[in-house]
Amino acid sequence: MKRYLAILTMIAFALVAGITGCSTDEENPSTENPVASGGSDEESSVRYGLNDKYDNVRNGARLVISYDAATDAFTGTVTNTTNGILTQVRVEVHLYNGTVTVDELGPTPNVDLQPGASHAITLPVGGQSFTEWVAHPEVGPSSGGGGEGGEGGNEHGGAGGEGGNEGGGG
Repeated sequence: MKRYLAILTMIAFALVAGITGCSTDEENPSTENPVASGGSDEESSVRYGLNDKYDNVRNGARLVISYDAATDAFTGTVTNTTNGILTQVRVEVHLYNGTVTVDELGPTPNVDLQPGASHAITLPVGGQSFTEWVAHPEVGPSSGGGGEGGEGGNEHGGAGGEGGNEGGGG
């Protein structure tokens, strides 16, 4: 009997560890037509088509962004959904042509967002041809590269996008 209790206890711990080990970035796509991909991306395996809209919350930052063919740019907003300040918030978009990565746009310059505050995002594509894309907000200090991610710089050594503050969000 003790042996069975020990096994059940181990199973319970394994289940709890599995549940708490699941992704907490709330990356649950809610677009009209996401393109499932077998390829891997540093953030998500769900790719979006040219007419799709990304609308997800990750680490307390809600990103709503889509491709605007008229301006050849990704535009949208990132909003703080928490009761605390989100620091060093930035956005990246990865472009793909099938299984080939075309480019990475961003990250945008870091911004600190007060609770409920939004920030406008613009990431120019620069005429590059692509059929799929992945977007994600990042919060806090960057984990890679040597850049500080401030105005004009980013974790990957390139220039960030532009954008202004925008009230509300929703």
